[in-house]
Amino acid sequence: MDNIQGLIDQAPELIMTYGLKVIFAIIIFLVGKYFSNLVKKLTTKMLNNRKVDPTVTSFVANLAWAVVFVFTVIATLGQIGVQTASLVAVIGAAGLAVGLALQGSLSNFAAGVLMVLFRPCRVGDYIEAAGIAGTVDEITIFSTKLRTPDNKVIVAPNSAIMNGTITNYSAMDTRRVDMVIGVAYDADIKLTKKVLTDILDNNQYVLKDPAYTVALSELGASSINFVVRPWVKGADFWAAKFELTEQIKNALDANNIGIPYPQMDIHVKELPAAK
Repeated sequence: MDNIQGLIDQAPELIMTYGLKVIFAIIIFLVGKYFSNLVKKLTTKMLNNRKVDPTVTSFVANLAWAVVFVFTVIATLGQIGVQTASLVAVIGAAGLAVGLALQGSLSNFAAGVLMVLFRPCRVGDYIEAAGIAGTVDEITIFSTKLRTPDNKVIVAPNSAIMNGTITNYSAMDTRRVDMVIGVAYDADIKLTKKVLTDILDNNQYVLKDPAYTVALSELGASSINFVVRPWVKGADFWAAKFELTEQIKNALDANNIGIPYPQMDIHVKELPAAK
């Protein structure tokens, strides 16, 4: 009876002490839940504004929500007197174990997030990376799908692409076609230069701005080498290169400007007859 009476006497104090803790815990939980939803919405909005892949957007937004919500639960339990140090240690150990087990996948995921955030390449770009080259068809969370010019599909891990050098041939609107044209040593230099410039002036793909370059660059072992460097639209690069190569060959032939083959001089020495 004394124990019961003692509990009854302490009831107001217990209600005040633990009741306030429970109320504060509920407030912390509700505020944390609201804040976690807010973080999810803001993350989704930010990634959508950057036109990030919807799959990545959903994953990152849910991950941000989960992180905030877990901290909310830990703070709520701590408010009502639960020892959260061991709980945090267990969560940390579990996270470390999962991270070690999935380090390859997590590395690819992190690289995928960096790719969609910083955009070293976009869908439709022709790139060279990780020892492969092709047009980017799709960028997913863990891998990037490339299509080669001969219509093969290559799926490369995102980490392999991001950890190396990426050459994006589609990043700029214009590209320069670099050609080296070798002519015979007895060719007329002025005539050769005029033939080359006339071709560039009348080619449908060559841009007026930036200006092209035609110059004598080297006295080679077998030929006089001219550099021909016109600027074209990125989409017209290969069409311009193929057409210019054909036009230059035909124009040089029409003007009797020789294109020499590699030559080698062989000297034959006669040895004295053996005695």
